[in-house]
Amino acid sequence: MVFISEDVIKQFGALLEKTDEPLKKTFQNIHQGYPTENLVRFLKARDGNVSNAYKMLIDCLNWRIQNEIDNILSKPIIPAELYSAIRDSQLVGMSGYSKEGLPVIAIGVGLSTFDKASIHYYVQSHIQMNEYRDRVILPSATKRFGRYIGTCIKILDMTGLKFSALNQIKLLSVISTIDDLNYPEKTETYFIVNAPYIFSACWKVVKPLLQERTRKKVQVLSGSGRDELLKIMDYESLPHFCRREGSGSSRHSRNGTGGDCFSLDHAFHQEMYNYIKEQAALREPVAPGKHGSFHVDFPEPGPDDVKIAETIESEFQRLGDQNGLSHSLHELKINRD
Repeated sequence: MVFISEDVIKQFGALLEKTDEPLKKTFQNIHQGYPTENLVRFLKARDGNVSNAYKMLIDCLNWRIQNEIDNILSKPIIPAELYSAIRDSQLVGMSGYSKEGLPVIAIGVGLSTFDKASIHYYVQSHIQMNEYRDRVILPSATKRFGRYIGTCIKILDMTGLKFSALNQIKLLSVISTIDDLNYPEKTETYFIVNAPYIFSACWKVVKPLLQERTRKKVQVLSGSGRDELLKIMDYESLPHFCRREGSGSSRHSRNGTGGDCFSLDHAFHQEMYNYIKEQAALREPVAPGKHGSFHVDFPEPGPDDVKIAETIESEFQRLGDQNGLSHSLHELKINRD
């Protein structure tokens, strides 16, 4: 782990002080009253190199200004039926807090289909989730637990992961690149649960390609991971797909339960969507809401991300050949639009 000294932080802060006011203003939306802690995030993402961290932060701030990210929490996805469809096909939610006060974010990787809207809506939804986490959830957790909390825990459910996931590599690469460049070091640990063979095979070839600090954050748990996760959070904070012993199932656990954190009916999603609608009303109290997604420029993935995506595609193809699925794999349409 890179040690970030006080002198390095001061050097970084001094460079930022020389930037223009619009950049300083959008940085305030990032740091939420904790500038030093957020400078450290960017330094960690660039292995303590002040020059590289400064470039990364300035690029991030310019991206925010050019794409009006500061206003994205006042841009609800409408109509409500479309937002509901996005929630049903982009499975993500917040199930509670760890014992240390970190928000627990659940992601249904295997059963997310991303087939109910354009890529722009899914990217908008993802960024809104990031911004709501950083501007509302984390400041609230900091106040609630009496200490600075700037990261979260993510639990990735691989239930239902299939070869057809190749269709989603473009979208997932876009989302991953946005997070890497603009929301660095926001996740304390990634827990992988309910992993089928197809994930295990891909993980073996992808793991060596990840940066060391990322590899150290990933933990692949046995089955639903319930027993291991209960060491760091209470049962009430477990995502619904982790509440069974052994392997869980997002699909089966979602039927008829009130604890499905992916559902639009869950308290987290209700609170976030209502917050966004309230912010929209404050900005434009008279003008009716306009349909259409909030377009954000997609950053180009770095060479490491490209290599990882290509490795996953290659491994899926190899597994398909082994299982006599090569014909169907060739027919998959990789969404690169």
